[in-house]
Amino acid sequence: MSASIKKPKIRDGFEGQKLISLPGMVYRNLGSTTILNQIFITHIGYFPKALGHFRERRKGCDDNILIYCLHGKGWYEIDNRRYEVCPGQFFHIPATTKYLKYGADEELPWTIFWVHYCGADMDAFNTMLNISITDGPRDIPYNEKGLQIWSEMYKSLEMGYSRDNLNNANMCLYHFLSTFLYPERHFLDTDDKDMIRETIVFMRDSLEERFIVEDFAVRYQLSASHFSNLFRKSTGTSPMEYFIQLKIQKSCALLYSSTTKIKDIALSLGYDDPYYFSRLFKKLMGISPEQYRLANCVLR
Repeated sequence: MSASIKKPKIRDGFEGQKLISLPGMVYRNLGSTTILNQIFITHIGYFPKALGHFRERRKGCDDNILIYCLHGKGWYEIDNRRYEVCPGQFFHIPATTKYLKYGADEELPWTIFWVHYCGADMDAFNTMLNISITDGPRDIPYNEKGLQIWSEMYKSLEMGYSRDNLNNANMCLYHFLSTFLYPERHFLDTDDKDMIRETIVFMRDSLEERFIVEDFAVRYQLSASHFSNLFRKSTGTSPMEYFIQLKIQKSCALLYSSTTKIKDIALSLGYDDPYYFSRLFKKLMGISPEQYRLANCVLR
């Protein structure tokens, strides 16, 4: 019986691929004239049905690497741990000196979108965002928003390495990463988005009222906990915290534009106790209503 033919391992060169590798001198030549801030793109690519794809990095990589597997399968190994990667997953490897390798499955090779990015202090960046070599692959809903941003980054760099093109691509990079790092903020379905939008409009039109979270949830026949979770995913805060913030925002406008007594402003926003209102205002704004009005009178 003849031995099976071993498939060649390659790093790129796949039919239909997209690939841009930015020369290091691009950023050095522009110096401080680009809005690079913390991070910037070094390589970006798309490999469809990447049969034979394989990369080995014996000394690790100076860049962070994010790979999003859209179809097929793949794998990666780092620090003597092997991870299997399935469709609808991504993995995020921080800059490291650990031995690293990754590649496509031999039978069902992956289709991947990927980005390498670097920065002035990647250790601090990764610590801040809890990006670790032990994270493993993560499931994610179809990331249409992330792919649209990836396309914008690629098109911008494809047009050349002018200051504006680099600035645009690297500012998009933050938004791109956020769709993977904070997926709960980006994947509400249309009905949920409409519900949250309608709730906020209702809040704005009812600032004089006193509600509890159940009052908002019952409008959509949801439990208070489920409604609160959906609201927090969309806005980053709870329904009641958001409602209070709107009230304080309105009070700031009244303090600035009118001579209405503070106790009357509090009453118009549903607070019978002006002292409680003042404590709440100071907690959120850092100064009392009286100090806020005085400071803004000086500025006018």
